[in-house]
Amino acid sequence: MMQFEVLTDIGRKRTVNEDSAAVFTLQDGPALAIVADGMGGHRGGDYASSTAVQLIGEKYTAIKDYSHFQNDDWIKWLNETITFVNDEIYSKAMNDPDLKGMGTTLDAVLLFENRGIITHVGDSRVYIIEEKTIQQVTKDHSFVNVLLESGEITEEEAEVHPQRNWIMRALGSEASIVPDFYQFTFDIHSSYVLICTDGLSNKVTTAQILTIVTSKGNLHEKAARLIGLANELGGEDNISVILTGPSVSEVDET
Repeated sequence: MMQFEVLTDIGRKRTVNEDSAAVFTLQDGPALAIVADGMGGHRGGDYASSTAVQLIGEKYTAIKDYSHFQNDDWIKWLNETITFVNDEIYSKAMNDPDLKGMGTTLDAVLLFENRGIITHVGDSRVYIIEEKTIQQVTKDHSFVNVLLESGEITEEEAEVHPQRNWIMRALGSEASIVPDFYQFTFDIHSSYVLICTDGLSNKVTTAQILTIVTSKGNLHEKAARLIGLANELGGEDNISVILTGPSVSEVDET
């Protein structure tokens, strides 16, 4: 059975945690891991991220018959659910002045035995980590990433760019949303899947993530070390992590 560790931390500078993270399961079905990073003021950001996670989780656990679902069915379900949640958050923002302008990033990841389907909006990230490699699967919907992909700035410049937190797409901030979808495979006995908000990825390098995740210890210890390092390096933002991977016994046997 797939194991998960879900940790979220307020960080060192914020007064409210606007991140939300959770894992939902279906009997004999895939697991659904969700990370969301809200924006739009303390109340708005918290509302947007927690509402997104709650509504998607409710829709997921209410699925009655999924035995016939193929990949395309799951992607259709994800797309329809994201559209529904976007409508709900956007409508709430339009009707409540205190919540105007709110939105949230979203990475909702369906994890089967050896493969995954990602729905992605914003700049939270999904990484696949092996013994010696780390791969960022998702592409940030950010102003800096647009500059990076056009060749206007280097990766080194992107890491310190003053607008690196500006995102170009968020759930609930516009009347309609077009999420990205990714599919990937992994080895359940040796691979880790890490889903995180930019409170981690903006502070901790991929090399540091790789070192921590592939070090000795259980999933909780590894997730806690990731968050601890982000806080040591400043902790200016909320930090959320979902980590799944082989058990300690499987790692020790290899």
